[in-house]
Amino acid sequence: MKRRQFTSRVIVLPASALPGAAFAGLLSESDAVAGVRTALERGASSAVSLLGRSDGFLGNPKVRIELPGFLKDAAKLLKATGQGKRVDELVTAMNRAAEAAVPEAKAMLVSAVKAMSVEDASKIVKGGETSVTQFFTTKTREPLGGKFLPIIEKATEKVALAKKYDALAGKASGMGLMKKEDANLNGYVTGKALDGLYFMIGEEEKKIRKDPIGTGSAILKKVFG
Repeated sequence: MKRRQFTSRVIVLPASALPGAAFAGLLSESDAVAGVRTALERGASSAVSLLGRSDGFLGNPKVRIELPGFLKDAAKLLKATGQGKRVDELVTAMNRAAEAAVPEAKAMLVSAVKAMSVEDASKIVKGGETSVTQFFTTKTREPLGGKFLPIIEKATEKVALAKKYDALAGKASGMGLMKKEDANLNGYVTGKALDGLYFMIGEEEKKIRKDPIGTGSAILKKVFG
Protein backbone atom coordinates (compact mmCIF):
# COMPACT_ATOMS: atom_id res chain seq x y z
CA MET A 1 0.00 0.00 0.00
CA LYS A 2 1.32 3.43 -0.94
CA ARG A 3 1.89 5.99 1.74
CA ARG A 4 -0.82 8.69 1.91
CA GLN A 5 0.33 12.05 0.59
CA PHE A 6 -1.40 15.22 -0.46
CA THR A 7 0.77 17.54 -2.50
CA SER A 8 0.09 20.62 -4.53
CA ARG A 9 -0.20 18.54 -7.70
CA VAL A 10 -1.40 15.05 -6.94
CA ILE A 11 -3.06 12.95 -4.28
CA VAL A 12 -1.70 9.50 -3.55
CA LEU A 13 -4.43 7.34 -2.06
CA PRO A 14 -4.60 3.93 -0.39
CA ALA A 15 -6.55 1.25 -2.22
CA SER A 16 -9.03 1.03 0.64
CA ALA A 17 -10.00 4.68 0.26
CA LEU A 18 -10.73 4.95 -3.45
CA PRO A 19 -10.55 1.63 -5.35
CA GLY A 20 -10.74 3.02 -8.88
CA ALA A 21 -8.44 5.97 -8.34
CA ALA A 22 -5.97 3.94 -6.33
CA PHE A 23 -5.80 1.38 -9.13
CA ALA A 24 -4.85 4.17 -11.51
CA GLY A 25 -2.13 5.20 -9.06
CA LEU A 26 -2.58 8.94 -8.89
CA LEU A 27 -5.52 11.31 -8.78
CA SER A 28 -4.96 14.91 -9.79
CA GLU A 29 -5.70 17.58 -7.24
CA SER A 30 -8.19 19.31 -9.54
CA ASP A 31 -10.09 16.05 -10.12
CA ALA A 32 -10.19 15.29 -6.41
CA VAL A 33 -11.48 18.72 -5.46
CA ALA A 34 -14.02 18.75 -8.31
CA GLY A 35 -15.25 15.29 -7.34
CA VAL A 36 -15.63 16.16 -3.68
CA ARG A 37 -17.43 19.41 -4.48
CA THR A 38 -19.83 17.57 -6.78
CA ALA A 39 -20.50 14.98 -4.08
CA LEU A 40 -21.11 17.67 -1.46
CA GLU A 41 -23.42 19.70 -3.68
CA ARG A 42 -25.42 16.63 -4.67
CA GLY A 43 -25.73 15.37 -1.11
CA ALA A 44 -26.75 18.77 0.24
CA SER A 45 -29.25 19.52 -2.52
CA SER A 46 -30.85 16.11 -2.26
CA ALA A 47 -31.16 16.28 1.54
CA VAL A 48 -32.71 19.76 1.45
CA SER A 49 -35.12 18.67 -1.28
CA LEU A 50 -36.22 15.58 0.63
CA LEU A 51 -36.70 17.33 3.97
CA GLY A 52 -37.81 20.82 2.99
CA ARG A 53 -41.29 19.82 1.86
CA SER A 54 -44.55 18.65 3.37
CA ASP A 55 -43.99 15.42 5.33
CA GLY A 56 -40.23 15.65 4.75
CA PHE A 57 -39.82 15.15 8.50
CA LEU A 58 -43.27 14.08 9.63
CA GLY A 59 -43.54 11.30 7.06
CA ASN A 60 -40.00 9.97 7.43
CA PRO A 61 -39.56 7.73 10.50
CA LYS A 62 -35.78 8.13 10.31
CA VAL A 63 -35.93 11.86 11.02
CA ARG A 64 -39.46 12.44 12.38
CA ILE A 65 -39.27 14.69 15.44
CA GLU A 66 -40.96 13.20 18.50
CA LEU A 67 -41.36 14.63 21.97
CA PRO A 68 -38.27 13.94 24.11
CA GLY A 69 -38.41 11.00 26.52
CA PHE A 70 -40.09 12.39 29.64
CA LEU A 71 -42.59 14.50 27.73
CA LYS A 72 -43.40 11.61 25.45
CA ASP A 73 -44.42 9.66 28.53
CA ALA A 74 -46.41 12.63 29.81
CA ALA A 75 -48.13 12.86 26.42
CA LYS A 76 -49.47 9.37 26.93
CA LEU A 77 -51.27 10.61 30.03
CA LEU A 78 -52.72 13.55 28.09
CA LYS A 79 -53.99 11.20 25.43
CA ALA A 80 -55.53 9.03 28.14
CA THR A 81 -57.46 12.09 29.36
CA GLY A 82 -58.80 12.91 25.91
CA GLN A 83 -56.18 15.50 24.93
CA GLY A 84 -54.49 13.36 22.30
CA LYS A 85 -55.47 15.74 19.50
CA ARG A 86 -53.54 18.59 21.12
CA VAL A 87 -50.45 16.39 21.52
CA ASP A 88 -50.66 15.34 17.89
CA GLU A 89 -50.97 19.00 16.87
CA LEU A 90 -47.78 19.81 18.78
CA VAL A 91 -45.83 16.95 17.17
CA THR A 92 -47.12 17.94 13.73
CA ALA A 93 -46.19 21.57 14.37
CA MET A 94 -42.66 20.61 15.40
CA ASN A 95 -42.12 18.67 12.20
CA ARG A 96 -43.75 21.32 10.02
CA ALA A 97 -41.46 23.89 11.60
CA ALA A 98 -38.42 21.82 10.70
CA GLU A 99 -39.71 21.37 7.14
CA ALA A 100 -40.13 25.13 6.83
CA ALA A 101 -36.62 25.85 8.12
CA VAL A 102 -34.57 23.38 6.09
CA PRO A 103 -34.77 25.18 2.69
CA GLU A 104 -32.84 28.05 4.33
CA ALA A 105 -29.87 25.71 4.60
CA LYS A 106 -29.16 25.30 0.90
CA ALA A 107 -27.39 28.62 0.30
CA MET A 108 -25.14 28.18 3.33
CA LEU A 109 -24.30 24.59 2.42
CA VAL A 110 -23.38 25.62 -1.11
CA SER A 111 -21.22 28.45 0.25
CA ALA A 112 -19.39 25.97 2.46
CA VAL A 113 -18.70 23.82 -0.60
CA LYS A 114 -17.32 26.75 -2.59
CA ALA A 115 -15.07 27.76 0.29
CA MET A 116 -13.76 24.21 0.76
CA SER A 117 -9.97 24.02 0.90
CA VAL A 118 -7.74 21.43 -0.74
CA GLU A 119 -7.05 20.08 2.75
CA ASP A 120 -10.79 19.69 3.34
CA ALA A 121 -11.11 17.78 0.07
CA SER A 122 -8.26 15.47 1.00
CA LYS A 123 -9.83 14.63 4.36
CA ILE A 124 -13.17 13.89 2.74
CA VAL A 125 -11.70 11.69 0.00
CA LYS A 126 -9.62 9.70 2.49
CA GLY A 127 -12.25 9.71 5.23
CA GLY A 128 -14.99 7.28 6.14
CA GLU A 129 -18.46 7.09 4.69
CA THR A 130 -19.70 10.08 6.71
CA SER A 131 -16.77 12.46 6.17
CA VAL A 132 -18.98 14.73 4.03
CA THR A 133 -21.51 14.93 6.83
CA GLN A 134 -18.80 15.77 9.33
CA PHE A 135 -17.53 18.54 7.04
CA PHE A 136 -20.96 20.16 6.81
CA THR A 137 -21.61 19.78 10.52
CA THR A 138 -18.35 21.50 11.43
CA LYS A 139 -18.75 24.31 8.92
CA THR A 140 -22.47 25.06 9.13
CA ARG A 141 -24.24 23.71 12.22
CA GLU A 142 -23.84 26.76 14.45
CA PRO A 143 -24.76 29.44 11.86
CA LEU A 144 -27.62 27.32 10.50
CA GLY A 145 -29.02 27.04 14.01
CA GLY A 146 -29.27 30.83 14.05
CA LYS A 147 -31.13 30.81 10.74
CA PHE A 148 -33.49 28.00 11.71
CA LEU A 149 -34.52 29.28 15.14
CA PRO A 150 -36.67 32.31 14.15
CA ILE A 151 -38.44 30.27 11.46
CA ILE A 152 -39.20 27.53 13.95
CA GLU A 153 -40.35 30.04 16.57
CA LYS A 154 -42.83 31.52 14.12
CA ALA A 155 -44.13 28.09 13.16
CA THR A 156 -44.69 26.89 16.73
CA GLU A 157 -45.98 30.05 18.44
CA LYS A 158 -49.61 29.37 17.52
CA VAL A 159 -49.67 25.86 18.96
CA ALA A 160 -51.61 25.61 22.20
CA LEU A 161 -49.19 23.28 23.98
CA ALA A 162 -46.00 25.10 22.97
CA LYS A 163 -45.82 27.29 26.08
CA LYS A 164 -46.88 24.42 28.29
CA TYR A 165 -44.05 22.38 26.78
CA ASP A 166 -41.50 24.93 27.99
CA ALA A 167 -43.05 25.14 31.45
CA LEU A 168 -43.23 21.39 31.95
CA ALA A 169 -39.88 20.73 30.29
CA GLY A 170 -38.21 23.37 32.46
CA LYS A 171 -39.41 21.64 35.62
CA ALA A 172 -38.43 18.23 34.27
CA SER A 173 -34.96 19.50 33.40
CA GLY A 174 -34.55 20.95 36.87
CA MET A 175 -35.30 17.51 38.31
CA GLY A 176 -32.86 15.83 35.96
CA LEU A 177 -35.60 14.08 34.00
CA MET A 178 -34.51 15.49 30.65
CA LYS A 179 -31.60 17.32 29.03
CA LYS A 180 -31.37 21.08 29.54
CA GLU A 181 -31.03 21.65 25.79
CA ASP A 182 -34.37 19.91 25.26
CA ALA A 183 -36.21 22.07 27.80
CA ASN A 184 -37.01 24.80 25.26
CA LEU A 185 -39.34 23.72 22.46
CA ASN A 186 -37.86 25.87 19.71
CA GLY A 187 -34.30 25.03 20.67
CA TYR A 188 -35.19 21.34 20.74
CA VAL A 189 -36.82 21.43 17.30
CA THR A 190 -33.92 23.42 15.87
CA GLY A 191 -31.46 20.81 17.07
CA LYS A 192 -33.56 17.96 15.72
CA ALA A 193 -34.01 19.72 12.37
CA LEU A 194 -30.23 20.03 12.04
CA ASP A 195 -29.74 16.41 13.11
CA GLY A 196 -32.19 15.32 10.44
CA LEU A 197 -30.52 17.44 7.78
CA TYR A 198 -27.05 16.07 8.43
CA PHE A 199 -28.40 12.54 8.71
CA MET A 200 -29.93 12.78 5.25
CA ILE A 201 -26.75 14.29 3.81
CA GLY A 202 -24.96 11.26 5.26
CA GLU A 203 -27.44 8.90 3.61
CA GLU A 204 -26.83 10.55 0.25
CA GLU A 205 -23.06 10.36 0.76
CA LYS A 206 -23.27 6.62 1.41
CA LYS A 207 -25.19 6.15 -1.84
CA ILE A 208 -22.54 8.02 -3.82
CA ARG A 209 -19.68 6.07 -2.28
CA LYS A 210 -21.49 2.76 -2.78
CA ASP A 211 -22.50 3.38 -6.40
CA PRO A 212 -20.70 6.38 -7.96
CA ILE A 213 -21.38 5.03 -11.45
CA GLY A 214 -25.11 5.11 -10.76
CA THR A 215 -24.95 8.88 -10.19
CA GLY A 216 -24.32 9.41 -13.88
CA SER A 217 -21.48 11.81 -13.06
CA ALA A 218 -18.13 11.19 -14.77
CA ILE A 219 -16.16 13.03 -12.10
CA LEU A 220 -17.83 11.15 -9.23
CA LYS A 221 -17.09 7.88 -11.01
CA LYS A 222 -13.45 8.90 -11.38
CA VAL A 223 -13.00 10.03 -7.78
CA PHE A 224 -15.20 7.58 -5.87
CA GLY A 225 -15.31 4.68 -8.35
